[in-house]
Amino acid sequence: MVNNMSKIKITQIKSFIKKPKNQKLTLKALGLKKIGQSVIHEKSNVIDGMIEKVKHLIKVEKIQ
Repeated sequence: MVNNMSKIKITQIKSFIKKPKNQKLTLKALGLKKIGQSVIHEKSNVIDGMIEKVKHLIKVEKIQ
């Protein structure tokens, strides 16, 4: 069976200090705790929504 799901690498590039609580919780839910940390997730609508909420704090790269 072929895995059709693409993966994305999310890296935190800015601090969440002095940001609204919902943005802090979104970063935590993505698995990010400090600047420079990266996580890999399957691309989905849920992850896309989380990325949209904190797009100014992260960098997103597509993984083949």
